[in-house]
Amino acid sequence: MVSDAIRLLLADDQALVRGALAALLGLERDLEVVAEVGRGDEVAAAVADHRPDVCLLDIEMPGLDGIETCRQLREGLAPGDAPRVLVVTTFGRAGYLRRALEAGASGFVVKDTPAAELADAVRRVHAGLRVVDPVLATTSLAEGSSPLTERETEVLRLALDGATVASVAGRLHLSPGTVRNHLSAAIGKTGTRTRVEAARVARERGWL
Repeated sequence: MVSDAIRLLLADDQALVRGALAALLGLERDLEVVAEVGRGDEVAAAVADHRPDVCLLDIEMPGLDGIETCRQLREGLAPGDAPRVLVVTTFGRAGYLRRALEAGASGFVVKDTPAAELADAVRRVHAGLRVVDPVLATTSLAEGSSPLTERETEVLRLALDGATVASVAGRLHLSPGTVRNHLSAAIGKTGTRTRVEAARVARERGWL
C-alpha cells in the first residue's frame, strides 16, 4: 500500500457484496478501504471518523438511500471536506443516474463493471473527473428527466409501500382529494391504470 493511497468508504447493505468490493479494490496498491457500512444513515458518521477521499455508495440501502446520502454529504460538508461519491449499484436505471448526478455524485457505474474498470473509475473520480456508464448516459438523454412533480413523487413513493389514500394524506398533511388528484396525474404521466402500476413504473425508471 502506498503512503498516499486513495482512501475509500464502501456503503452497501449486502455484506457479501461489500466484502467482495473491499477485497477487489484492496488488491490495488494505490487504493485503501478505510471504512465499510451497511446503511445509508451510517455514512455521514463514518466519513467524519475516517475521512475517506471517495465514497462508493449503493442506491437501495436501509436508513437512507444512496442518492439522499450523497446529497446529505454534499450539503452538510464544506466543498473541500466532502468526499467524492461514486455510485455503484445493481440498478442501472437512467432515472437513478440523473438523480444521482443532480445530488452531487461524480460517477455512476453498475456492479458488474470489471474490477480493473471499477478501480480506474475510483481514480478518475478522485482526480475530479466524472465517470458515467455510457449506455446509461445515452438512455438518460433519450428518456429525459422525470415528468413527476415533487409532490407526485412523494405520493407515489408512499403508494409503492402499499399506503392507503387516507394514510398518505395523513403523512403528507394533505386532504384525501388532493392525494387522489396527485395520484391521477401520476397515473396519466406514467401511462398506467392504477396507483400501484404507476408507482412500479416510476420506480423501474428510477424516478422514485
